[in-house]
Amino acid sequence: MPTDTSNRPTVREAFLRLMRDLGIDTVFGNPGSTELPMFRDFPKDFRYVLGLQESVVVGMADGYAQATRNASMVNLHSAAGVGHAMGNIFTAFRNQTPMIVTAGQQARSILPFDPFLSASQATELPRPYVKWAIEPARAEDVPLALLRAYQIAMQAPCGPVFISIPADDWDRHTDWVPVRQVSHTVSPDPAMLAQLVQALDRSQRPAFVVGAGVDRDDAVNAVVALAERHQAAVYTAPMSARCGFPEKHRLFSGFLPAMRERIVEALAGHDLVVVLGAPAFSYHVEGQGPHVPVGTDLWQVVDDPQVAAWTPAGTGILSSVHLAVAALLAAPAPTTPRTTPEPRRQAPQAEPSMPMSVAFVLQTLDAARGPDDVVVEEAPGSRGVMQACLPMRGSDSFYTMASGGLGHGMPAAIGVALGRQKLGLPGRVIALIGDGSSLYAIQALFTASKLKLPISFIILNNQRYAALQDFAPVFGYAPGDKPEGTDLEGLDFVALAKGHGLPGQRVDRPEVLRHALESALTHPGPCLIELVVA
Repeated sequence: MPTDTSNRPTVREAFLRLMRDLGIDTVFGNPGSTELPMFRDFPKDFRYVLGLQESVVVGMADGYAQATRNASMVNLHSAAGVGHAMGNIFTAFRNQTPMIVTAGQQARSILPFDPFLSASQATELPRPYVKWAIEPARAEDVPLALLRAYQIAMQAPCGPVFISIPADDWDRHTDWVPVRQVSHTVSPDPAMLAQLVQALDRSQRPAFVVGAGVDRDDAVNAVVALAERHQAAVYTAPMSARCGFPEKHRLFSGFLPAMRERIVEALAGHDLVVVLGAPAFSYHVEGQGPHVPVGTDLWQVVDDPQVAAWTPAGTGILSSVHLAVAALLAAPAPTTPRTTPEPRRQAPQAEPSMPMSVAFVLQTLDAARGPDDVVVEEAPGSRGVMQACLPMRGSDSFYTMASGGLGHGMPAAIGVALGRQKLGLPGRVIALIGDGSSLYAIQALFTASKLKLPISFIILNNQRYAALQDFAPVFGYAPGDKPEGTDLEGLDFVALAKGHGLPGQRVDRPEVLRHALESALTHPGPCLIELVVA
């Protein structure tokens, strides 16, 4: 007997209503033919943000989700489009960004014939860098898949999920799907937390190591209070993708390098190290010896059970950072008297030169930026200088990629700007990008121009892949011996900006730098400034 569909919604109607109920009204996409049915009669209160390449689309959605702290919605083309996007899907996975990635699929009726633009084994393509992937068995199950995908994406540890949707599913009839309340946090084990309280109380010289999880859980201010209570030195974990502690605070002691021996050296003298919201520790090169100084007690608070499982030493507490820190603050104040840690040594004032040094450029930028401005960075060759010369203020002030994959920063800046705009937050987004990095996602300038977003794209042009040249000696290169393919000469970033609809300026003299930066940071819409540096 046929089913009466007169009072039942289509898959499209149920899907869009559920998006509304989940607080998702923006779709980031680069459309293809198999996605067109999703957007027929697209609601006027929804926004479609066009990116010119699929990896750019995912990067924008990553920044938007991080800024709004809600899952973002991405729509990609089947197979090839997902393949193009995989670099930034990998970054979203490492960033622990909640993101729902949908991709079109050919119509179910012709899938047995391996049709053009179909995705064979569609759910396998984005793995292992999505938390969950599905192509629903029936068209009627697509809205239910969306609800499950949202809950999984938002559950700690957050991350991207994937839904493959055949093109003929959208007009089928289904049922409305109500939103269910699900906890997305992890509570700490009370017994283990009590042991950590005792360890903190006994410690004479504690240290905290903070990672991106502190800011993701909106726990920066609570961690500041905890550090002040214990007079603990605070370090940023290696490769941290967000700011977990105000970098001008008297207790901030600097950034740990991604090298085992140097981490041990930096933490020497601390009898207790508590890692909050980060792996302990992320390494970039091989190392030898202990992972922490001999005799130092290591504790880790992290919401990812996989990270807790591979941590090579110490005691782990599986918990959302804000819940664990709140519980530690609720414990009795410590009784052990402590001295205030030595203040972090500040970088010397850089002098003007020709060509300009990165330190001079970033110290000038620090003086010119506003108190509410946000930095989205992808200049790995200049990151050490940035950490010394451009201190971040704390919560929601800094974003970069945790993966090491290039092509994230420029589109992420757009997503962060859109997210802050949605929340009504003040300030401008400063996209601090290396010349080499920018070329992985230069198409992002088109979207920034089209949406007239308050973003200043600052390109540090040193005419090379600096990170590779500077890192080459670690792999046996002689001093001054450059790896092949690492020079980038003759690029015109002002012309590239103009071609995408943005005003641009090239600065190569120190005496005009401050005025040029102030103009770029107060421009009413997006702009690009190319800084020629040593």
